[in-house]
Amino acid sequence: MEKVLLILLLGVNMLFSENLSPTLYDFNVITIEGKEISLSKYKEKTLLIVNVASKCGFTNQYKGLETLYKKYKSQNFEILAFPSNQFNEQEPGTEKEIQEFCEINYGITFPLFAKTIVNGKNAHPLYQYLKKEATGFLGTESIKWNFTKFLVDKKGKVISRYGSTTKPKELEKEIEKLLN
Repeated sequence: MEKVLLILLLGVNMLFSENLSPTLYDFNVITIEGKEISLSKYKEKTLLIVNVASKCGFTNQYKGLETLYKKYKSQNFEILAFPSNQFNEQEPGTEKEIQEFCEINYGITFPLFAKTIVNGKNAHPLYQYLKKEATGFLGTESIKWNFTKFLVDKKGKVISRYGSTTKPKELEKEIEKLLN
């Protein structure tokens, strides 16, 4: 009888603990305009979440990201770009300066968000979550540089993580699989 009760209690505990695990849609973020929004706004969409910077050797990836966005936006695809100044202070501008830079130099139309801490004890909860869901090289959680990308399916599951050297165009086949 005690064993049955113990098994029952363990089962109930597992049931509730699974439901308490955060999902991508549980996080709130701040837009580049300073408005707080819930990522639940992006339910049922395939997402590419990227930490970006304006003064980085990979900044020209904005061009490829915008190309992907224009090509797949009508198929419920979104790119969410989070500027970060954590890597060699390569995003020193204000949110307004970042937004203007992206619009003028790359014609960015995908959503930009406020500057975000992606590593360390003060990392945004979204980035803490992403790094746990998809670790980097050799299982490390830390983001190594700007333009690290996380691909998320329509159910909010983090599918893959890509480093800075992976060009946006190289993600097309994986994105198309998730869109179909």
